[in-house]
Amino acid sequence: MKGKRSLQKTLSLGLTAGVTVLWLLGVLASGLVAQHEMEEVFDSALQETAQRILPLAVTDILSRESDRVQKTAPAIEDHDEYLTYLIRDASGTILLQSHDVDLSVFDDRPRSGFYNTATHRLYGTSAVSQTIFIDIAEPLAHRQEAAFEAGIALLLPLLLLIPVSLLGVLWTVRFSLRRVVDFSESLEVRGAADLSPVPVDQLPQELEPMAVSINRLLERLRRALDAERSFTANSAHELRTPLATALAKVQRLKADLSETPSLRKVAEIEASLQGLSRLSQKLLELAKAEGGGVLSETPYNLVPVLETVVSECERAEPGRLVLQRSDAPVHSRLNPDAFAILVRNLIDNALKHGEAGSPVKVALSADGNLTVSNRGDALGADEMAGLRKRFVRSHTQAPGSGIGLAIVDAIVEGAGLHLVLRSPAPGQQDGFQAELNVVVSR
Repeated sequence: MKGKRSLQKTLSLGLTAGVTVLWLLGVLASGLVAQHEMEEVFDSALQETAQRILPLAVTDILSRESDRVQKTAPAIEDHDEYLTYLIRDASGTILLQSHDVDLSVFDDRPRSGFYNTATHRLYGTSAVSQTIFIDIAEPLAHRQEAAFEAGIALLLPLLLLIPVSLLGVLWTVRFSLRRVVDFSESLEVRGAADLSPVPVDQLPQELEPMAVSINRLLERLRRALDAERSFTANSAHELRTPLATALAKVQRLKADLSETPSLRKVAEIEASLQGLSRLSQKLLELAKAEGGGVLSETPYNLVPVLETVVSECERAEPGRLVLQRSDAPVHSRLNPDAFAILVRNLIDNALKHGEAGSPVKVALSADGNLTVSNRGDALGADEMAGLRKRFVRSHTQAPGSGIGLAIVDAIVEGAGLHLVLRSPAPGQQDGFQAELNVVVSR
């Protein structure tokens, strides 16, 4: 699976690459234009030099008294000649030449106008009724070197401009997308139970339809969840009174009966009604856990809440609970009622499904790490995978509804916490342990 790509990085690199390519094309076009202009300048220099030298050479040649006069023009000082020339008559006889001339560059007979050889650019013209000719040559390597240096001069600024443009483009992209980043972060830090509309007024125009669609989806989801929670809570609440009434009547009937078979049947009815009563209580807890009220505005010390819940459970199962708590307060924005429901369900599960008579350890450290562990048969991977599902129970004969861990999971998810279930418990060969950190700061 390919990794996700950052929009900012993609835009920054893409824009920088595009600008760089455009600059390179611009440099190439400028280089071609510069090379053309330089060719014109060099040709003009050839022509101007020939037209300057030829009249002087004609004067010198016509004033000679003998043909034995030196035919090489003297150099004032040693230097490399970029421009070399030959002055000849119509038959090709050399009348005068520059001091550093290479005769192999020139044709045997004079020529007029511009022409090229494999290594040189030449220009020829004549004087004295086309009886004296001059050919002046310039190495093509000289022109190529000048063109190369001009190209390098155009390219060198890119070494600075490319990183500067990358930083500039990156800053521009980040500045332009800051609203999108803020929008993304606001969605990321939302709790699972936060279905309030996302702000759309600060988003760019192109992304506003997306935010509107998200808000519509959130509204439909909120209505569906509210309807489900309302039905669960109302049903459980409405069942409490008739169940309590029926249970009271059954218990009164049980007290009035004396026949053993009848007492046994009434006891079975009583157990069923008590199970329904516990189920309705669990459904109310589940509705509260999913109602979005698991976080409070201000932090609370959870240690007294833990002590109260453990004390209540201890009365139902004397001598089985071992509490290890921090002497320091443990503050969290987790709602105390939600924390009490969470702890009670973890302890109930540990008491019901643990080894009969074995202790259940409840520990809360100073950093907010809560663990509840028991002794008993270790659970397999398949059983562990189904523990969080509603109304799904492992292979046990203990009474229960199968939604205790689902309630805990709903609270944990709503608060943005992480619940870890282990079997066997750490440091044991058997047992079960539930662990989470209850500190919520945001």
